[in-house]
Amino acid sequence: MATATAVGQAVDTARPMTREEKRVILASSLGTVFEWYDFYLYGSLAAVIGAQFFSAYPEATRNIFALLAFAAGFLVRPFGALVFGRLGDMVGRKHTFLITILIMGLSTFCVGLLPSYGMLSAYGIGWVAPVTLLALRMFQGLALGGEYGGAAVYVAEHAPRGRRGFYTSFIQTTATLGLLLSLIIILSTQGYVNTAYPATVTQNPDGTTTTLTAFQVWGWRIPFLVSVVLLAISVWIRLQMQESPAFKKMKEEGTHSKAPLSEAFGQWRNAKWALLALLGLTAGQAVVWYTGQFYALFFLQSILKVDQYTANVLIAWSLILGTGGFLFFGALSDKIGRKPIILGGCLIAAMTYFPLFKVLTANANPKLYAAQGSVEVVVKTNPDECSFQFNPVGTAKFTKECDIAKALLARSAVNYRTEAVPAGTPTTVSIAGKDFAVSDPAFAKAVPAALTEAGYPGANNPDIIKAANPIDIFSGQKLIVVAILTVLVLYVTMVYGPIAAALVELFPTRIRYTSMSLPYHIGNGWFGGLLPATSFAMVAQTGDIYYGLWYPIVIAMMTFVIGLLFVPETKDRDILA
Repeated sequence: MATATAVGQAVDTARPMTREEKRVILASSLGTVFEWYDFYLYGSLAAVIGAQFFSAYPEATRNIFALLAFAAGFLVRPFGALVFGRLGDMVGRKHTFLITILIMGLSTFCVGLLPSYGMLSAYGIGWVAPVTLLALRMFQGLALGGEYGGAAVYVAEHAPRGRRGFYTSFIQTTATLGLLLSLIIILSTQGYVNTAYPATVTQNPDGTTTTLTAFQVWGWRIPFLVSVVLLAISVWIRLQMQESPAFKKMKEEGTHSKAPLSEAFGQWRNAKWALLALLGLTAGQAVVWYTGQFYALFFLQSILKVDQYTANVLIAWSLILGTGGFLFFGALSDKIGRKPIILGGCLIAAMTYFPLFKVLTANANPKLYAAQGSVEVVVKTNPDECSFQFNPVGTAKFTKECDIAKALLARSAVNYRTEAVPAGTPTTVSIAGKDFAVSDPAFAKAVPAALTEAGYPGANNPDIIKAANPIDIFSGQKLIVVAILTVLVLYVTMVYGPIAAALVELFPTRIRYTSMSLPYHIGNGWFGGLLPATSFAMVAQTGDIYYGLWYPIVIAMMTFVIGLLFVPETKDRDILA
């Protein structure tokens, strides 16, 4: 029997991909690219959307609400996994992820049509705009929670034995390609609209004026409206698809699950595999993925002070150069196994994050890097007065003197240490030996000025990396930064390329959609989605801009240990049995 299986697998591995298999992969992958495109649009345009739908509030508050709406999409993803996973195991893979793409596409299109707060406030119902926006974001999150599992299961159940890693790795490219597509369309639209149409100048109640570009006023809607074209293509392709052979066989035999949720998570023999999939595979995969794409972008913009356009260009190039790694590592996992690649990616990433991010700082903002090593900054405070500034949705308020001082320094990318003083002593910040009291009304302006005087770069730092256009990367400084970002993306491809095959193979056909979807979306929606907020809180707490990297390092190492000890290798399993 073993010989027959090996021979059959060798034949499957050697033969070319059939036309039907190509269609299955194209239909599943293309639709998922569009879903990720829709999801990322909001994140990329959160500040612009905040100004449109939360304009009744001050700028800081409107940004908080915009981020809260963005976070809602991540938080509901596991619930989408439960709802659509159950549906997929009961009525079929094809029909379920046809529903998910309709929900995602229509929700995104409706955001582009949604009247702003200002438009509706003229009728006394301005509140309808932000409430509707939040509802649409939640629909997007629910849809995405059901989409990935359906696409991964559908492709895996069509793939020949010995090639599941390679076939499902096309699904793994979709998140990166969706992000890349959203960045390209946003940058292209922004460039055209702002060049072709004039800016709008408005008079504020205090007598000042505000200038808004055409993109900020109305051009931001175009990327959302374009999604209806992508939706039409996806639906047309998916309507041509047939149900997966594994599900058809199960339905014909009458062995499909009548209660996939209780069977998957209410019975320990199945639930334990979902727990191991979360802790031994997807948690580490998620933090490596978010570090390589999202935290790298956050680090460039918020910590290294690289402008948004340049940061997007650099990240886009790293995605272009690194995306092929998904297919490479997916195919490699068919030969040497899923575990060595996923767990190896977690281990290598954990061991190299600190040196990579330090080299990234030294090249993206050389003056900042030099100042961090030469300018001594000390926060003198009572440690009991300091909060851990974990604020994932931007709604918490940190008003203690210690918190104000640390938040200001963290936003300025300043390395500092904390010196304990007796209770009741006012908090001060010492810069190159000169003290500044937080209670001083001029504190917020005096500290940045003192930092600049001591050697920290100012707002017009000429040495900071800057791209004039999308192909302006051919200088030593930019090429080094792109190379580092590409290495981070390659780590993403290591852990993410084989993950779909590993999850599909871990669970039986009758509860596969439900079982794999929940640990995947808890890992990526929660462990990964909380990474930027957690890492920034750790930076603010310690005064070390690299300290936030301990979050992905610890989670990745946890996954490495648990996966190594408890998760089985699955590449040779027969998932159609």
